[in-house]
Amino acid sequence: MRRRATRARWLLLAALAAAACSDTGKHELSPLAQEGQHTYQSVCIACHNGDPNQDGSAGPAIAGSSRELIEARVLRASYPPGYTPKRPGNAMPRLEYLADKIDALAAYLAEVVPSAPPADAPRG
Repeated sequence: MRRRATRARWLLLAALAAAACSDTGKHELSPLAQEGQHTYQSVCIACHNGDPNQDGSAGPAIAGSSRELIEARVLRASYPPGYTPKRPGNAMPRLEYLADKIDALAAYLAEVVPSAPPADAPRG
């Protein structure tokens, strides 16, 4: 009887954890993405939104940006060949001191992209 009660508690805890994840739509970030989140929150939100999926005061939404784009913008204040900017102008300065943070920023921006709803999800 005691074993059954313990198993039931574990199943309940697992169900609650799964429900919490699905209710918020958030997941735990990888360690590299957590490092990128710290850099993003410390530096990038001066121009970009605290939520990288939203436009900021001076910079566009950048969630899902490729590593190539991040490197070009952060280190050279340029764009990769063939890339069409989201906004006109070139207000972003070089931030060469972030050279060792490019992989972490790319991981963070890749992991914060909201997942698409299932095809059979109700549309409102």
